[in-house]
Amino acid sequence: MTQVPNITLNDGNTIPQLGFGVFQIKPEDTADAVKTALDIGYRHIDTAEMYGNEKEVGEGIRASGIPRDEIFVTSKLNNSFHEPDAARKAFDTTLSDLGFDYIDLFLIHWPLPTQYGGDYVSTWNTMIEFAKSGRSKSVGVSNFQVEHLERLAKETELVPAVNQIEVHPYLSNDTVRKYGSDHGIATEAWSPIAQGKVLDDPVITDLAAEVSKSPAQVVLRWHIQRGDIIFPKSVTPKRVQENFALFDFELDSDAVAKIDALDKGEDGRVGPNPDTFDYVG
Repeated sequence: MTQVPNITLNDGNTIPQLGFGVFQIKPEDTADAVKTALDIGYRHIDTAEMYGNEKEVGEGIRASGIPRDEIFVTSKLNNSFHEPDAARKAFDTTLSDLGFDYIDLFLIHWPLPTQYGGDYVSTWNTMIEFAKSGRSKSVGVSNFQVEHLERLAKETELVPAVNQIEVHPYLSNDTVRKYGSDHGIATEAWSPIAQGKVLDDPVITDLAAEVSKSPAQVVLRWHIQRGDIIFPKSVTPKRVQENFALFDFELDSDAVAKIDALDKGEDGRVGPNPDTFDYVG
């Protein structure tokens, strides 16, 4: 079986660099999709309260027959539960829905700087409680910009283990990634193929032809070589298998440079801007 590299987090825990994401997978399809991914060899599953499929993620893991301690599971705090007591209840619900007594990584899904009086600090302090209790082995954030991370550094005692942000060839997000690298925060890249938008780019398709791989494999390999943690999603078994086959080839420096040059900055963003995103729901 392919050996997926592990990334060591700043708290000493390790996370597989390649995982399987369940964003936008319907709850009724999630358990089978998770089991398929685990059968292929994935050992890292990324979900969220907002996705509405945590219960089915747990079901898929149990159906796989793989011991719980061999699978890394991430979930994220829903935007409507940032206040400390609400966050505590939401975390309890996540564990109950998954059917676990601990989770490997729990993240604040969005900073929401225009909501809750801009107070994501008290939310982060509540996340620290989960880590101290051992019920979340690691805690981190998602979609945090540099200014948000700097505020946590100034006002709290714990540096996030992970920052999960939008990253792909059209939005390299290198300022946030560099801050993470400089401060021991691992970068997870969501939307790693820009919701498919980069797959028809001539640079990507030409490189794929050169290495006899699919465009998606080339882009995902680019992430791996940059050190990003990724978790592509699909409900098509063939695609799930293809997304796992990233470790039998390598992009040379010229290929990496060509992909790097596709960066469009903010114009390449396909998701919301964390500075203004205010959905609570």
